[in-house]
Amino acid sequence: MQNAHSILPLAAVLVSLLGPIPIYLSGRTPNVREAWTLLIALTKFLLVASMVPAVLNGVSYTFTIAEVLPGVPIELRVDAMGVSFALVASFLWILTSIYSIGYMRSLKEHDQTRYFASFAVAISATIGVAFAGNLLTLYLFYEVLSLSTYPLVTHEQNLEARASGRKYLTYILGTSIGLALPAMLVTYAVAGTLDFRSGGILAGVAGPELMTVLLLLFVFGFAKAGIMPLHAWLPAAMVAPTPVSSFLHGVAVVKVGVFSILRVIYHILGPEQLGKFDLGAVITTLAAITILVASLIALTQDNLKRRLAYSTVGQLSYMVLGAGMLSASGMLGGTLHIAMHAFGKITLFFCAGAIYVAHRKKYISQMDGLGRQMPVTYLAFLLGSMSIIGLPPLGGFISKWHLLLGAVEAGQLALLLVLIVSSLLNAAYFFPIVYRGFFIMPAGEENRGGIKEAPLLCLVPLSVTALISVALFFYPDLFISLINQALAP
Repeated sequence: MQNAHSILPLAAVLVSLLGPIPIYLSGRTPNVREAWTLLIALTKFLLVASMVPAVLNGVSYTFTIAEVLPGVPIELRVDAMGVSFALVASFLWILTSIYSIGYMRSLKEHDQTRYFASFAVAISATIGVAFAGNLLTLYLFYEVLSLSTYPLVTHEQNLEARASGRKYLTYILGTSIGLALPAMLVTYAVAGTLDFRSGGILAGVAGPELMTVLLLLFVFGFAKAGIMPLHAWLPAAMVAPTPVSSFLHGVAVVKVGVFSILRVIYHILGPEQLGKFDLGAVITTLAAITILVASLIALTQDNLKRRLAYSTVGQLSYMVLGAGMLSASGMLGGTLHIAMHAFGKITLFFCAGAIYVAHRKKYISQMDGLGRQMPVTYLAFLLGSMSIIGLPPLGGFISKWHLLLGAVEAGQLALLLVLIVSSLLNAAYFFPIVYRGFFIMPAGEENRGGIKEAPLLCLVPLSVTALISVALFFYPDLFISLINQALAP
């Protein structure tokens, strides 16, 4: 990997970090404010995308901000793993911004300027995590993301939102400060560095006991990944407006948690060291339990967003499960699922918000017959569901296929069974929603009126993400190439 000093990584982070300034200055003119939001989002994506060709050719962009510890600078480095995550997050922020305009205006939501400004800071922190050159830099941006998303989680400013916000910060900050920070300090004391290196930095300096402790501290310390029992913040955070749930809890926040764990497994602890001490089983056991339990809980939820939230808890653990397999296909499948799940799940959250905007329905039991009035929304929901379940021709099939191969390669037939059973549970909690929407009419409303979709600014983004989920089945090569490069020894 060839290093190239460049200001591009810093520019990609700063463009939205400075975004709140023009957003607040134009707060009294919504059209101008939202034009700034879209311009910043598009610029951010183009900056990220501009680095992809060079990264594919083996170039790593670096930018050192400051050196605060001996040998541990605050440094940005754009590598294959980081740019694949940043590409997804920055692109989906464009669509989320468009969706947010339609959603927030339709519901005449309050404090829209604060909402768009907080979103801009949050996406900056997300890209900062993706481009972190070492564990210290990742940790700092991880904490910025926690704090910047608090105003979004508590946007409604009612008792439920404040209680959920307290739970959110307690789980997210409590675990990162109480678990991940000590693990990082111990790692630095033992290894003398916090750099991300292929194969890890602890070979020959950490025994099985220390590796086990560090693994558990990192896995539970990065609680944004939703590993049980530190998952309760995620369903609680569903009180936020649906665009927040869509992007932050379907893409950015939760994926930052998983991304952080994968960085630690691949580039701090090291797959070879974990395999040497049989610690892959610890990771896969925690992930398998979370997958199955979360899927069973999702079956019981009548509130659509809460069902999606528990689905997310389970799906995040697919990514961790793949990493824990420590096999080539398993690690590829787990990391690839970050992108595949992002497009599928944001589609489902967008659809949930569209249903609420058009019909003020939150509960699945109230949604009988809505598919006939919202055919575009429900078709998109069907496609998003199929991707999450892992059915062809949707992108989720590709990542789950590699996960299944990884379980076979690792000789883990129990994990193979977990993947199959959980996919059946995914179908059990998604397909009835579509069936009720199209084929069951509420009593006395057989002749319910014609088409009533959400506004176009809500409808277009969910249609685009659904179609991209289909396209990723046929054209997954970009992400597969980037991830294979990231996992290369």
